Amino acid sequence: MTSMEIVETLDEGCCVVKYTTAGQLWDIISPREFVDFSYTTDYENGLLSCGVSVDHDEHKQGFVRGFNHPCGWFCIPEENSTHSLLTGYIQTDLRGMLPQSAVDTAMASGLVNFYSDLRQALHV
Repeated sequence: MTSMEIVETLDEGCCVVKYTTAGQLWDIISPREFVDFSYTTDYENGLLSCGVSVDHDEHKQGFVRGFNHPCGWFCIPEENSTHSLLTGYIQTDLRGMLPQSAVDTAMASGLVNFYSDLRQALHV
C-alpha cells in the first residue's frame, strides 16, 4: 500500500477509504487504487475490521481501479503474551488484462511485504 485516505466518515468505526498500491513486476501490473467501505470494531479484546469495495466516481489518473470482494481482518491478543494474532481474509480482483500467473506472483509478494512492513512498524 502506498497511500490511504479516508474519503468519508459515516459513523463511529464506519468510513469509506481510498488506498493505492504501487505497480508490480517492473510495472507490468499498473498501480491500483481501491475504494472500500470499512467497518472496524472491538472483538474479543482485539479488533475486527471488514470491508468491501464501493462505487466512487473520482478516479486517480494512471491507476487501474481494483475491486475487493467482502474481506476482513481479525487481530486478537495472544494470552500471556505481548503478541497478537492477525488473520486476514481477502478476495481482490485487480482488474485489467493480466495473466493469472502475474497476478498470483504480485499478490503473494505484496502480502509478504505487507506483513513485513507491518511487523517493522509495530516494533518501533
